[in-house]
Amino acid sequence: MDRRGFLKLGAQAAGAGAAGTALTAAGITQAADAAFAQERHRARRFGSILDGAPGESGIDTVVIVMMENRSFDSYLGWLGHEDKYLERGRSRYGANFGVIGSQHQTYRAPDGTMVDTAHHSLRAGPIDDFRGCGHPDPGHGWTQGRAERDGGFLDAGSGNDPFALSYFDGRDLPVYNKLAKRFTIADRWHASLLGPTYPNRLYLLSGQSGGYKYNYLPFAEDGYKWPAIFDRLQTHNVTVRDYASDFGPFLLFGSRSIPYMQTYSAFQADAAAGTLPNVSFVDPSFFGPTQNDDHPLADPRAGQQFILDTFRTFAQSPQWERGLFIVVYDEWGGFYDHVAPPVFADDLASTIDTENFGQAGFRVPAIIASPRSLPGFVDHAQYDHASVLRFLEWRFLGAPAHGPNGDVSNPWWLTSRDRNAKNLGRTLSHSAFNPDPGFDLNMTLAAATPACGVGGAPLVTGKHPFAEAVASGYTDRIGFRSAALS
Repeated sequence: MDRRGFLKLGAQAAGAGAAGTALTAAGITQAADAAFAQERHRARRFGSILDGAPGESGIDTVVIVMMENRSFDSYLGWLGHEDKYLERGRSRYGANFGVIGSQHQTYRAPDGTMVDTAHHSLRAGPIDDFRGCGHPDPGHGWTQGRAERDGGFLDAGSGNDPFALSYFDGRDLPVYNKLAKRFTIADRWHASLLGPTYPNRLYLLSGQSGGYKYNYLPFAEDGYKWPAIFDRLQTHNVTVRDYASDFGPFLLFGSRSIPYMQTYSAFQADAAAGTLPNVSFVDPSFFGPTQNDDHPLADPRAGQQFILDTFRTFAQSPQWERGLFIVVYDEWGGFYDHVAPPVFADDLASTIDTENFGQAGFRVPAIIASPRSLPGFVDHAQYDHASVLRFLEWRFLGAPAHGPNGDVSNPWWLTSRDRNAKNLGRTLSHSAFNPDPGFDLNMTLAAATPACGVGGAPLVTGKHPFAEAVASGYTDRIGFRSAALS
């Protein structure tokens, strides 16, 4: 059986695997909605902050971390068959509690052989089984993603080898293990586009990619020119910053973004002082010896340390009790996922697949952590990165809690994508309030190993798109020297 196998959802098999006939986005949506109706009904007894006014939400400070290039199944699929976690969920939310996650899939290689997914230690390189040194970065471009959607993750057009079929588990990702079990995960959060880094990050920041399908760097234009969420927030006197470790994605919007830029150390200082802005985007290190963004071939243990450090900084801040911490990934990075990507409303939607910007990407890991998060819950709403915008627009910009209603002469939305997105605040509840993070914030993690190409590890080809932005002189051109963020 291959990735097109239909997920059998039920009380005993929620998220357990795939079998049978063609999997479709509509099919998974209908099956999941039916199977988890009781679970959602029981969760509703907590109520939702969306039932009240935005100013009464209890959320004043939002911290958003977007990591790089991992799929839901490859990073969080193990939750679909962790017995103790599922048992606790069923005791809280009903017998149908489950995760749409699958570690065990089979894909057809170009030579006709069937290849099983496997733990990273069996798929990665022989020298460092966390990084995968010696393997190519899995394909995640516009055409490669469509090849994976239509022919599986080893399709000839995918650019993949079996490294794309590797997965991690809770032992490998101890911080996500703790966060997932204490707070809420979203198991139907899709990359906004079936395409690469820049376009997906642009959807998080502006609800569109400007029609770009690839990592186009707006060198000559001094950045992208269309409105971004930081423009809209600033207009409404809502404070916002991009705290960058080495490159801040706000910089893709050119020199107008520079007033919003700060360093990661400034995030730590502002959090300790209780002076974080209303909205913080906090970025990992994207390149060099400090890389911790999870982009292959980075060591995920470095990513876990970054998430722990960032969450601890916020959770120990005076602003945590009225805070929300979101971790999500820009796109699936070419790694396998068994749920077919849906199509969303979009200003550039098209009936021609190769031109359709409504075509979402595969699922990505997503964690929604707050003192008001339902504990150990799984949100099955169909989200994409515009759902972050939709929450911010409700909390700060006058949007309704649900739906696209609004005055077109004074719109709260940026594009039709965020206007029609689901509001991720639906699973936050005053009744669930508990500021205790639930685990040791000073837990000791295993150290990352040297980068590929160091100490005899095989070299790989390809550059991180943000590293290319700096190397090209783009940041200097817009008047922002990357050395300031070192």
